[in-house]
Amino acid sequence: MITGLDHAVVLVRDIEAGVAGYQTLLGRAPMWRAQSDGAATAIFVLGNMSLELMAAAGEGEAADRVRATLDKQGEGLASLAFEVDDIAKAHHRLTRLGLSPDAISNGASTNASGHTLTWKRTRASAESTHGIRMFFLQRDEWLARSPETASATVDALDHLVIATPDPERAAALYGARLGLDMKLDRTIAALQTRFLFFRTEGLVFEIIHSLKSGKGDGPDKVFGFSWCVADVEATRMRLQQAGLEVSELREGRKPGTRVFTVRTGTFGVPTIVIQQGEREI
Repeated sequence: MITGLDHAVVLVRDIEAGVAGYQTLLGRAPMWRAQSDGAATAIFVLGNMSLELMAAAGEGEAADRVRATLDKQGEGLASLAFEVDDIAKAHHRLTRLGLSPDAISNGASTNASGHTLTWKRTRASAESTHGIRMFFLQRDEWLARSPETASATVDALDHLVIATPDPERAAALYGARLGLDMKLDRTIAALQTRFLFFRTEGLVFEIIHSLKSGKGDGPDKVFGFSWCVADVEATRMRLQQAGLEVSELREGRKPGTRVFTVRTGTFGVPTIVIQQGEREI
C-alpha cells in the first residue's frame, strides 16, 4: 500500500523566513511555490521525500486552519503524507484496518507560472493514528530534486523521529496496520529509552519511548528530522558560517556515524545532521 514518505509538513509563521531558513539548512532552493485559500506553500524536494513549508498569507479556510494550529502548538512539524500507488486500494485497506479514512478527494496546486500539480488523497482519522495527522497521496506528477544553492548540501532524510507514550501501540500502527518494515527493537538503558525502527523506501521511522515517563495513553508526536549528508564536517562548517548555532561533531549511536545538532533556524523542529556508514537497518 505505502511506497514511501511523500512529504512532511512544517508550519511557519512567515513563509519567506521559512524558505530562507530551510534553503540555508538544506543548501537547496524550493522546487515549488504556490498560494491558495490564504495559505502559502513552498516545497523542497530531496532524494527520498519532500519538505513542505506552509504559512498563513491571507484569508481563507486553509489560512484559518494554519493560524489555529500555530496558536495551539507553535511552529514545527504538523503532518505526514505517505505515497501510495493506488489510492482506491489504499482507502479500502485503511477502512478494513479501522483507520477511518476520509472520502478520497482531488487536490491541486498552481504556481505563479500557471503550472498545476494534481493528486488524489485521503486522510486517516487522528484518533486512529494516535494524534498524528496522516495523509495518503497518489500523485499524477513528481517534481525534480531541488537545485543546489550551496556546497555540502543535504541529500535526503535519513530518519524521522516519532515520540510515543505506548511503544506496543505504535508498533501495531506502523508495522501491522501501515505495513512498514520493522527492522529493530532496542532498549538503551543508559538513555532510559526504547527505540523501534521501521523502514520504507530509503528512510527510517524511529519511534522513541521514554522508559522514565512510563507507558501512557496520550498522543504520539512527530518529533524531529535527521538529515543525511555526504560530508558532515563540511556541512557543519557551512551552517556555522551562515550564522546557525550548531553543536560539536560527535559519534552517533550507530558505530561509524558522525552527527551534530542544529540548534537554531529549524522553526521548532528538533534537527540533527548525520553522515552514515554502511546502513544495517
